[in-house]
Amino acid sequence: MQLLEVTDTHRARQFRDLPVTIYRHHPQWISPLDEEIEAVFDPKQNPNFSHGEVIRWILTDAGGAVVGRVAAFINQQTSHTIPDLPTGGFGFFECINDQAAANQLFDACYDWLAARGMAAMDGPINFGERDRFWGLLVEGFTEPNYGMFYHPPYYRELFEAYGFQVYFKQYTYRRDVAAPLHPNFARVAERYATELPAYRFDYAKSSDLETMARDFHHVYDLAWANHSGVSAMPLDKARELVRKLQPVLDERLLWFAYYHDEPVAFFVSLPELNQIFKRVGRRLNLPGKLRFLWERRQFQRRQPKKMFGVIFGVVPEHQGKGVESAMMVHAQKEFLAAGYTEIEMNWIGDFNPRMMAVTRSIGARVHKTHVTYRKLFDETRSFERCPIIR
Repeated sequence: MQLLEVTDTHRARQFRDLPVTIYRHHPQWISPLDEEIEAVFDPKQNPNFSHGEVIRWILTDAGGAVVGRVAAFINQQTSHTIPDLPTGGFGFFECINDQAAANQLFDACYDWLAARGMAAMDGPINFGERDRFWGLLVEGFTEPNYGMFYHPPYYRELFEAYGFQVYFKQYTYRRDVAAPLHPNFARVAERYATELPAYRFDYAKSSDLETMARDFHHVYDLAWANHSGVSAMPLDKARELVRKLQPVLDERLLWFAYYHDEPVAFFVSLPELNQIFKRVGRRLNLPGKLRFLWERRQFQRRQPKKMFGVIFGVVPEHQGKGVESAMMVHAQKEFLAAGYTEIEMNWIGDFNPRMMAVTRSIGARVHKTHVTYRKLFDETRSFERCPIIR
């Protein structure tokens, strides 16, 4: 087998095409968009290149067929979270069911990262934010949600046989939209309506993208930016995020709680885009875009209809007051009116027990499990799991 660095458009295409072969007998697999994969490796599109570097390879067999791929990267903003354990990353791993082939890909990442001063590697992760392309699927082999990879079961054996250990687990929760909320939720919502008029609950308006971006930015920075591995979000980035999502937004899925008109909590969801993209294909060229518009319209009319919970948060000063319960009572009514029948929620790490408890409180249960693995280069060092958020 031969390891080849991806240095031209031909090998980049081979890198993108390999999953078609790997998953040809996996009807659950939904391909990510080609342009979204390539954007990760484009310095013009990925701002992480300003403080990091990346390399990717394909692996070919004796006949020249591609049998594996992987990318390795260093993000200087996150690699030194543990001062005496500089940690690099790798991701976009795909491989035939062959331990020797997998080991050659893992060794390439190991050697490249070690040569640059790293003492450990995490993977499979993204050269970017945690909201996509993060973790190895180990349980719940159903259709992947947008931004997440599907993996065959044997990948877990390839990773663990090489010596990777579980750094943290990532749980995707699911619930039926129509499933009743606990009666306490209704009582809390009634108390807010009658005794706490300073609070109000409403969904965002797609006609006012600036307010949507500002409200999202405000809650995000207060509720999330102090978490490990999560950086603050500039307002301009929030504006850009809203602008990019505008074509797929359903305003009835974007819920906020306000206190004296200050946003203090949000529950942001989207139509589950893979339910559209699985009918569109891998490329958003002109025919792909036209097909997307058609399929999006069909999705809006379809039953059953799935939504995807992207992010949930309450600013610290308003936590523990039932704000999220009252917000969910209001939101559920609109979700049902909009025709949504099920919801899966963006992964929650097992290092965040408080958020897992909140998610279980609305009746959601674990539906899929991904894992972020870590390998220490010094095998005599004691392995430690990701710290728990207190």
